[in-house]
Parts: sequence; structure tokens; C-alpha cells
Amino acid sequence: MSHGLLEISLPVSDGGHTPRIGESSLEESTGITVGAVVVPQSMAYARLAELAPQFGLYSSFMGVLIYWFFATSKDITIGPVAVMSTITGNVVNKVAREHPEIPGHVVASALAVIAGGIICFLGLIRAGRIVDFISLAAISAFMTGSAINIAVGQVPALMGIDGFSNREATYKVFINILKHLGQTKRDAAMGLTALLFLYLIRFACSYGARKVPRRSKLFFFLSTLRTAFIILLYTMISWLVNRNHRKTNERLFKILGDVPRGFQNAAVPTINRTIVSTFVSELPASIIVLLIEHIAIAKSFGRVNNYSIDPSQEMVAIGVTNLLGPFLGAYPATGSFSRTAIKSKAGVRTPFAGVITAVVVLLAIYALPAVFFYIPNSALSAVIIHAVGDLITPPNTVYQFWRISPLEVIIFFAGVVVTIFSNIENGIYTTICVSIAVLLYRVLYAKGRFVGKVKIHSVVGDHILGQESKSSEQRFESTDPETSTRNVFLPLEHGDGSNPQIQPESPYPGIFIYRFSEGYNYPNANHYLDHMVEVIYEQTRRTNLDTYGKLGDRPWNDPGPRRGHAHEDHSDRPTLKAIILDFSSVNNVDVTSVQHLLDVRNQLDRYAAPDTVDWHLACINNRWTKRALASAGFGYPTPAGDANVFERWKPIFSVAEIGGNASAAAAAQHRENERELKRHRSVSRSDAHDAEGVAKVDTARSNTSDLAQDIATSKAYATVTTSRVAVLHGLNRPLFHVDLTSALQSAIANVERRRQDEPKGVGTDFV
Repeated sequence: MSHGLLEISLPVSDGGHTPRIGESSLEESTGITVGAVVVPQSMAYARLAELAPQFGLYSSFMGVLIYWFFATSKDITIGPVAVMSTITGNVVNKVAREHPEIPGHVVASALAVIAGGIICFLGLIRAGRIVDFISLAAISAFMTGSAINIAVGQVPALMGIDGFSNREATYKVFINILKHLGQTKRDAAMGLTALLFLYLIRFACSYGARKVPRRSKLFFFLSTLRTAFIILLYTMISWLVNRNHRKTNERLFKILGDVPRGFQNAAVPTINRTIVSTFVSELPASIIVLLIEHIAIAKSFGRVNNYSIDPSQEMVAIGVTNLLGPFLGAYPATGSFSRTAIKSKAGVRTPFAGVITAVVVLLAIYALPAVFFYIPNSALSAVIIHAVGDLITPPNTVYQFWRISPLEVIIFFAGVVVTIFSNIENGIYTTICVSIAVLLYRVLYAKGRFVGKVKIHSVVGDHILGQESKSSEQRFESTDPETSTRNVFLPLEHGDGSNPQIQPESPYPGIFIYRFSEGYNYPNANHYLDHMVEVIYEQTRRTNLDTYGKLGDRPWNDPGPRRGHAHEDHSDRPTLKAIILDFSSVNNVDVTSVQHLLDVRNQLDRYAAPDTVDWHLACINNRWTKRALASAGFGYPTPAGDANVFERWKPIFSVAEIGGNASAAAAAQHRENERELKRHRSVSRSDAHDAEGVAKVDTARSNTSDLAQDIATSKAYATVTTSRVAVLHGLNRPLFHVDLTSALQSAIANVERRRQDEPKGVGTDFV
């Protein structure tokens, strides 16, 4: 294994994953706190996965331990999560119906291995950016719909209601809850009060932190430990009530039951065609959930805590965790929002807190199974409902979505509605597919804009820079008209939201400036150019109305004027002279888009015949784009007939200084000249005090003055006043311009040049 691969796969090798002196106590306390939270949560989530509670502990142990070796986030905690547990439970139920001979934990472990292997492969090939195709609205919809689905599904266990499946669509489960509400048992007393106390403790700690800010850290840890406190409290109550009723039919309410000590299900995962075929349809949804939950959470907390993550490395971490975890009996695990938030708020400095959490989970696996026996099922349901409640997108966030992008609110509600009325998997597919469809629509139907020139002034207070009186000039850093007044190019139809009272000037009769809005590639090339040609036809006239000598020469879809009627009079319109394309938003082009550009150039040349249309290309940001356009013949004038390409052409190039007074060599030469002058002046002062007489002094002064004058006027000692310049683009591509201003200058200059060279009375009208 190369060292580069070792750096990709094991970031722990750089030593940054171990706490420094003074940080270990914080890491240890946070690790213990997260461990106290993850133990009850993992057992509750195992019930969502239709597995025994110990499998949740196995998944938690492997997740927090393995992630420490691969982490690029200090906050993430990998383990069982509600959404992935629900999907795993759906798979286990499906296999139980179709293949009852296959144990549920075997199927769950096989799902973890297959999904983990695929994700690990994606990480190793550095495909972490694939997650960026999933929008924030899609993620929010998926999380909100899943949270509602899970919360409603846990209400029957919370209330002690049975007699129907809580795995059906959310709306059906809700209807069945209302139908069977009269069958509520004693479990409701435990579950509802546990849920109430969880929210009361959180509210009280938040209130205390606001009132006593200096104790905010204490209130934070008390709030974090509320889950462990409630589970311990209700376990003690359950023990007091059920200690003499250990048999199932004698218990006053449902309890967790036996939890085996140690890793009783450690084994090599069983993977064969039969098992894989049972969950292959749920595999895409499982991979998407594992990725978006983990990567989205890691990126979010990275931005909050001012660090960045490596998405590909995080994929490797998820993949390895799910590849190795099943050997101890684990099922699919990914990043947990609630436990990650605990580490982030605690202020951990390294991922080492995960190792402490692993120790706590390991102690729970071996030392606390007897205590787990009396945990009420309704209390675990309360823990689940309380945990997933934070995943629901609040109304003010949805309102912000509406203000920013109303279309994405539709995507959000579409995902939530599909999740509620169908299932989580279909909700995921809906949001992702609709988001990608919207993206493709925006690319496919991207609309360019024709722009015009506006002269603007920079204003400070109530003064326009460059027009102040001398008494006020010192208040401004610069009063140079070149910097205070400049030309900008705005859309003619004000599609950018600029002031409609300001009317951009049309560049020049017959010259059009067209700006691409969202790249220029094969999906949108035809739409761009169709719009451009349509507007040009509407605002110009054909140069030669007799282009088609006879009726048969016309295109079949251009009937021309009716028999006996003349052509429509468009003499008030100018003829087409030049087109300026703004490539500032274009990074790459392809064969199809360039071919479309060539076809339109030929089409407009026929429209402007016998003249030709000049194509000026400005703001090209990519050298490969420039190379592609140059290979297609753009960048220099189109020859008219047999004429020379540069005949009657007036090239205008953009140049920039590459030296002169600002260069290092000129500055060094200037300093040397100054030292030489100072040396000769000191000689003159010493000669002036010589005792040989006034005549000798006058002679010395005269000689020194002559020498200083010679030095000052000499080319060898004079200060450099000229600057070296160089062109920004190649001389062989005069129609490639650095900005729209130079492109417009070049277009206008050459149109005027052609107009002057044409014989009097010949040519086209420049109205």
C-alpha cells in the first residue's frame, strides 16, 4: 500500500486524532456522555429494525470504534439511526414473509456488507461529490417525512396498542391508531409520561442556560443526559412493579426482556444469491440513506465548527464500518444527528471521544444486560419519538425555502407527502428524481440575454467620484475618472432586477451582445441559439432582398411574399453586422454545441449576404474552450468571397504592462541612480569648504553641476519612464477579447472601417 493510499484511508496516521495535553478530560467526559445516550437509543433503534436489542449495541460499538481510524470530522458519531433502522426493518419483515427460515439478523448483516462494500468502493475512487446531486430541499423532505413516519409508527408501542401493523403507510397507521385508541393499556402511562419528562427536562435546561449563562455547560450536559436519566428512572419503576411478575403473561406492561451478555452473534456474515435477492430492490434506498445522512450531517457541523471534511474519505469510513461491523453482528449504521450534535456542542477537539464511547458501550454489553431486562418498551418508544422530533423541518425554515426558491418548496412537500402516503423509499426516490429533473430543466431551457451598455458612476454619500471640488478631493481615496466612471453591460429587458428606469443603450445598429446564462453545452445549445436568431431576425432586415433568384431557391418553409406583392418594408431596421458572445458563464464546450454555433454562423452569413457577420467572443475563461472555438474557425474575421482574410480589417488588441516603472529591475536601477547622485553631491559640499579660494569652489561647483546634469540626462542613469506591454490574447485571434468593452470597440471600429471603404452610394443603411 502506497503512502498516498494510507493517507486517504487512515487519517489517524497523522497523529491529529489523539487529544493533546489539556484536551483529554473534555474528550473523556464527552465520550462518556455520548455513550450514556447511545446505549438506550441503539436498543430502541434495534426494535425499529425488527431485531433483538443487542444488535443495536453491536452496531454502536463498531461504529464509534472504527470511525476514529478514518474520520475527517471530529463530531460525527456512527451508529444505528432511526431512518436506516426503519428501512432495515422493512427488509427483515419482507424476508420473514418470503423466507421464514432465514434469521432476521443474517439478512441485516448481509445488507450492511453489500451496502458498505459499494460505498467503500465509491470512496476509494474519490466519488464523494456524487452526494452534491442531492439538494438541501430533498434532504429536508426526506428527513421530515421519515421522522413523521417513524414517530407515528411508534405511537402504538407508546400507548400499548396492538392488533395492526405499524409498517404500513403513515396515514394508514394513523387511522388505525384512532380506531384502536380505546384499547390503550398501562404502557401509555409509562410512555406518555416519559415523553413528557424528556421535553420538560430539555425545556428546563434551555431556560436555565439562558438565565444563568455561566452555568450553560452544566445545563448542556444535564440536558444531554436526559435520555439516560429517563431510561434509568423508568427501569427502576419497572423493576419495582414487575420484579414479582417476570413471566410474560404476568407483566403489568411490556418490557424489553432478556438481553444476552457479550457478542453472542459474532460470526462471518452469510451472503448468497437468495439473501441478496431479497433486499436488492431496497439496496439503492439504503445506500442513499447511508450517504446523505452521514455526509449532510458531517458537512453541516463542519461549517458550524469551521473545518472541512473529505466526502470521499467519509465514504470510506462508512463503508469500512459496515463491512467489518457484521462480523460482530451489526446491522447498517451511519452518522447520527443527535449524538453528533452532543459532541459538537460539548466542543470536542478530536474524534478520540468515539473511543471512550466504544468503551462505555462495551461495558454495557458485558455488565448491564440484567438491568436492560426491565426497560419498558413504551419508554424506548418515547426515546425514539423524542429523537426523531428534531429531524422535522420547522415552519420558519420552510418559509425561508419559499423566499429563496419557491419551486424547491414544492419539491419539499412532494417528498413529505409521498413518504406519508407511501413509504420512506418512495419518498427518497421522489425528491431526488424531482430535484434532478428541475436541474436538467434549468440546464436544458437556459435562456441567454441580450445586453446593452450603461455608463455608471461611483457615488460616496451625495458626491460622485471624479466630480468633486478641490476642497473635497482629499476625502476620497481616488478621484480618477477612469476608476469612478465605467461602462457595464446589463440585460436589455431588465431580467436581472436592475432599475427599469435605466435603459441600457443598444451597442450599435446591427451589433448584438448575447450573454449565456448557465453554461453552453449540448443540452442547451439549440435553445440558446434559437432564441438569439429569433430576436436578431425580429430586429434586423435582410441585407439583400433578392437573395433568392427564383421561387425554387427559397427554403420550403419560407413562402416569401404573396404573388403580386412586394416584400415587407423593414427599411427602418439595420442590417446585421456583428455578434458579440459573452462566455463569462461558460467553462466548457463540446462538439455538439460548437457545431450548433457553426450552423448558426453559416445561417446568419446567408442572411447578411453579400456581407459577412463578425463573431467576437469575450470573457473566455478556459483555454480548452478557446482551443475548441479556434479549431472551429472562430477568433478571426470571416473572408468575403475570394478576399484576403485581413483585407480592410482593423485589429484592436488588449494589452497590459509587464514592467516599466513598476518592475523590480527599474526600481533597482532607480535606487542605484539616487545613490550615485548623492555621492557626487557630497563631493561638491566637501569641495565647497576647501581653503584654496573662491575660484576653486566655483570651479568645483560648476564641474559637479555639469556631472549631475549629465547623470540626470544620461540613458544609463535616467529613471525609466516607459512601460513594456504585451497582448493578452494571441495576435492570430483578434476576435477573442478579454472583456465586452474591448469586443464592442473592435466591432464598432471595423464596422465603421468597412463603411468608410465602401464606394459612395453602395452598401447598406446604418439606421
